[in-house]
Amino acid sequence: MEKYLSLFGAVEITGTKWCGKTWTARAHASSIAYVDRGSNIEIATADPSLMLVGETPHVIDEWQRVPALWDTVRHAVDDAQGKKGLWILTGSSTPQKNKVAHSGAGRIGRIHMLPLSLQESGESTGEVSLAGLFSGEFTPCRTEVDVRGIAHLACRGGWPEAITYSAEDSQVVIREYLRSIFEQSIPQMGKSADTAERLVASLARNLGQAAKLETLNKDTFLEARGANNSFASEKTIATYLETLTSLFLVNNIKGWAPPARSPQRMQTKEKRYFADPSIAIASLGMLPDSLLDDWQTFGLVFENLCMRDLQVYARALPDVATHPIRYYRDDSGLEVDAIIEKADGSWGAFEIKTSEAKVQEGIDVLVRLRDKLRKNPKAQMKEASFLGVIVGAAEYARKTPEGIYVIPIRTLGA
Repeated sequence: MEKYLSLFGAVEITGTKWCGKTWTARAHASSIAYVDRGSNIEIATADPSLMLVGETPHVIDEWQRVPALWDTVRHAVDDAQGKKGLWILTGSSTPQKNKVAHSGAGRIGRIHMLPLSLQESGESTGEVSLAGLFSGEFTPCRTEVDVRGIAHLACRGGWPEAITYSAEDSQVVIREYLRSIFEQSIPQMGKSADTAERLVASLARNLGQAAKLETLNKDTFLEARGANNSFASEKTIATYLETLTSLFLVNNIKGWAPPARSPQRMQTKEKRYFADPSIAIASLGMLPDSLLDDWQTFGLVFENLCMRDLQVYARALPDVATHPIRYYRDDSGLEVDAIIEKADGSWGAFEIKTSEAKVQEGIDVLVRLRDKLRKNPKAQMKEASFLGVIVGAAEYARKTPEGIYVIPIRTLGA
């Protein structure tokens, strides 16, 4: 925030509801206007410039409720003749593109927020730093092995206001959170609440997968329409996915391919995760005990937790790429869970495993990736800055004889 306020006339903070956007904005601001309070929507619609009034930096909260505010802020930044850090815009959904005339490029910087990572909530020591791995800094360390604790953290989620809640209480809140999205936000965007709810359930069952639209289509509409009826078009499912993405409920992870200009980066299907693993658990109707009884589902949820944290840590890196987290899959069946990429071309890779018993599998995958890229002169890629396996149930952060880091999730940080 401090960096962006020094570089741009205005800064937009986006992210799913309840992740702390307004709190973050207020911590860096001198005044605030709430667009969605009282009669402010009507006032802002009649004269958007009134929402800009206040001591700067001035927050305009839930600005997307009146899309004209974007262009009003952009023009005000132009009129400010180079002054920086004047306005902070926060929003939990993306407005319709046809209602915003200009991108705001060069005037409005964008910061995307997620729920708290384990380091931010105090449940990871952060002794193994992602930035440190890129610079070759690593010190072995030790942490407690607590599988039930990981299940609790996944169920509770990284929601700032729920940090002190039990997993059970947090899940009550998350279920109500989803209910409000389905019954209020989705209809406001012209979509069916029932369809969106079934699609979220399908995404939870296919968590972290590059599921085909056909698969999601069948999951979403089969029960409602009957097996003998035709399914809704894939285009309909695609529009619902766009809606969930615009609400920042779903994060799409793009494919990675060396070299950087490879068209395969554009052609590889996206994987989909939720902004927080607790969303998937709430949709599936689970709690820590049932999660631990279903080890396969636990593995998918743990992967979502790790991807949430990696996105937070990667965005804190200096000179990070536009899409700092990607995944790798090739036609030989080789697949790597997460590739962290910086704008200078340096990169690192992670496999994600639930327990120490699966670590060697992750090591073998990463060694295959390293060997494959070394043998391919057309890849034109730098050597990986690091290769690592992130583990749920593991005690020691260490470097193996193969040169692979083994990192318990509760030791990882920015």
